[in-house]
Amino acid sequence: MSGERIQPRGRGAGFNPPNRFDPLRHEIELETVQDDADYLDSLRRPETEFIDDRSRSIVAENRSPDVGFESSVNPYRGCEHGCIYCYARPTHEFLGMSAGLDFETKILVKREAPALLREALDSPRWRPRVLAMSGVTDPYQPIERKLRLTRACLEVMAEYRQAVTIVTKNRLVVRDVDLLADLARHRAAGVFVSITTLNPALAADLEPRTSRPSGRLAAIRALSAAGVPTGVMVAPVIPGLTDHETPAILEAAAKAGATAAGYVAVRLPMAVAPLFADWLERHRPDARDKVLDRIRSMHGGKLYDSRFGDRMRGEGPIADMIARVFKTSCRRLDLNVRPWPVSPAAFRRPEKPDAQMRLFD
Repeated sequence: MSGERIQPRGRGAGFNPPNRFDPLRHEIELETVQDDADYLDSLRRPETEFIDDRSRSIVAENRSPDVGFESSVNPYRGCEHGCIYCYARPTHEFLGMSAGLDFETKILVKREAPALLREALDSPRWRPRVLAMSGVTDPYQPIERKLRLTRACLEVMAEYRQAVTIVTKNRLVVRDVDLLADLARHRAAGVFVSITTLNPALAADLEPRTSRPSGRLAAIRALSAAGVPTGVMVAPVIPGLTDHETPAILEAAAKAGATAAGYVAVRLPMAVAPLFADWLERHRPDARDKVLDRIRSMHGGKLYDSRFGDRMRGEGPIADMIARVFKTSCRRLDLNVRPWPVSPAAFRRPEKPDAQMRLFD
C-alpha cells in the first residue's frame, strides 16, 4: 500500500495482513482513489458481511492439553467484537481470508448448527461430556441478537440436559437466562464472563463491539441471581497495559456474584502480533515499547511461544508476578473455593413417540 494507511472506524484491526497460505497479496494504491469519496468511505467504515457456512458437523474436538475443554460448539466463525488481541484471528486464514479486518467483517454463519447439534447428541456414538461454547469465537457476538443460533443450540441442550460452559464478553448472554437456569438445576450449565479491563475507554479501543465492563458485571449479577454458576475470566492479561487491574477485576466480579475465576496471558500467534503492535502504535503509542518488551520477556525474547503451557501463562519474573497476584486475589475473595460444578451426569435423550402411535395423531 502506498501512502498512508486508511484507518477503519469502530474496528479493532487497522488493516488486513497477508494470508500466510496465499502467495498473492492485494494492496490498495491510495493515490489512484483519492477522488473516489464513496470508496474511501467504504475503507473507513467497512461493513460486516455474513456468509453461510455449510459445515456438516458442529462439535469440534480439542486435543490441546492446556485448553480447559474437550469439545466445543461454534455457531459462528470470525467475530464482529473485533478484539485486537484475539488468538483465534489466524483461523480465518484457513478460509482464504485475512486475520485482520476480514476476521471481524466477514462472519461465517452456521445456520444448521441447532440441527447438527441434535444429530450429534442423537448419535449412538455420542459420549456425554461438557461442551464449551464457544471455543473459537464468541457465541454472543452482535449478530446473535438477530439470528439466535446460540439460543437455538441451548434449546437443544436443555432438551437433552447436555452440559455446557459458556465464555463470553457480551451481556446478551442474560437473554438466555431461562435456558441456562433450567440446565443449571441439573448441574449442566455455567458461564464465564471475560473481562479484560474495567476502564470503559480502554475497552472500547481494545474490544470495540463488545459489551462495556459495567454491562459484563451486570451479566454476572443477573446470572448468579438466577442460580447459574458464574465465573470471571481475566483474559487476556496484558503486561504493562491491563495487568495492574487484575485485583480490581476479580473483586468487582466477586461482588457481582462470581464464584470462580481464571486468567490467560495475552497470546499473539502469527498475524496477531503485527496487528497488536499496530494497534498499540495507533491507540497507546507511549506504552507500545513497554508492553511489547514485557510480552517478550515472558516468552524468551519472542512475542509468542506456541509450546503448550507456556503460551497460556508465559515464563519469567513478570509471568510469575501475574500468577501470584491472581492467586492471592482469588484467595482473599474466596474465588475457586469449590470445584466448577458443571457435569455431564444428567445427560439423557428425550423419549420419542413410537412410530406406530404417530399414525393415530
